[in-house]
Amino acid sequence: MDFAERLFLFMIAGRSVQGSMDITPFQIHISGEQIDDLHERLHRTRWPRAIDEGWGDGTSLPFARRLVDYWRTGFDWRSQEERLNRLPQFTAVVDGLRIHFIHYRGKGTSPFPLILTHGWPGSFVEMEKIIPLLNDPASHGGNPGDSFDVVVPSLPGFGFSQQPEFAGIGPFQIAGLWAELMKGLGYARYGAQGGDWGSSVSTWLAYRFPQEVAGVHLNFIPGSYRPPLSPGEAQITAEEQKFLDAAAEWGASEGAYSQIQGTKPLTLAYGLTDSPAGLAAWVAEKFCAWSDCDGDVERAFTLDELLTNIAIYWFTETIGSSVRLYREGRQRPVHFAAGERVRPPLGVAEFPRELPMPPRSWLERVFDVRRWTQMPRGGHFAAMEAPQDLAVEIREFFRPLRGN
Repeated sequence: MDFAERLFLFMIAGRSVQGSMDITPFQIHISGEQIDDLHERLHRTRWPRAIDEGWGDGTSLPFARRLVDYWRTGFDWRSQEERLNRLPQFTAVVDGLRIHFIHYRGKGTSPFPLILTHGWPGSFVEMEKIIPLLNDPASHGGNPGDSFDVVVPSLPGFGFSQQPEFAGIGPFQIAGLWAELMKGLGYARYGAQGGDWGSSVSTWLAYRFPQEVAGVHLNFIPGSYRPPLSPGEAQITAEEQKFLDAAAEWGASEGAYSQIQGTKPLTLAYGLTDSPAGLAAWVAEKFCAWSDCDGDVERAFTLDELLTNIAIYWFTETIGSSVRLYREGRQRPVHFAAGERVRPPLGVAEFPRELPMPPRSWLERVFDVRRWTQMPRGGHFAAMEAPQDLAVEIREFFRPLRGN
């Protein structure tokens, strides 16, 4: 899709744009100087020594060397850039922040608006595979009546969205930005979906704007590791205690990244902003540990997929602002007091290699849980790992909510 075609799509999309929101067509273009600088830095990488060359101490040194060498000598950013620019991308100024987003009109009958939110260490490219499955289900074995108008924003401080210049922009506030964005696109009622930080933003969106959000679908459950118990209510169940134990064990063995990103993100950002090899190792470790790959990250993702996502962080210099979201998220975590309810219906797709997930009873204390599906395969990056399975779940969950 060339720029003229995307501009035409923008003009079509404009039929629903209301108000004075500043919406502009957008294309990615990284300068040759930036690419040359990257290659020079990769060439000058200083490597650590490793006692354990597997993944036990962190990213495997042999894998990191191979990934960096491919990034320098084999990875073709221009071809990735060209492919991504076929997506209808835009920027909008929302409450003073420039937000980058994809806005893809559905091709079926009466498309339903859906805002998909990515997480960390992902980006909007997490949703690239699932967009056509939701946008045009009839071309992928689905019902045209299940089509969606798909909106995929980049979180503030991620990729091509503006980095906040002041503190206080966490998931709660981002939900407000998303509500303004959807209003600016002309959508009075829509669905929300997400995983990782996208689940936090989507949950707050549903909680804060129940008249606009018809339903929320999650593939990860955010929030406190303690359920809200009403006075006199029975204590947590054995199944819930099992989850608490698993979450504590996971936090002790895998949660160090969250502690540093949530407490001293700037110190970490010095190294990751200056060293592309360090950035690649930091991000690749999570794609290996959190995916359904049995320790072989290339079973779940190609090197091109990994590096496209990593390169977006590098070229936009947003790794620092992205990890700072962990600090912001601590200021107002997704936590509900006893008796509080999230009114829009909830659907959950539980993937087998996801981070610790609470049982359904935990969520039913707060949510109207309409659908909970144990998925056959996949992990934390569900839209990349199992896009077809996730798309089917999203279609099924929102089908009865479209007309409500």
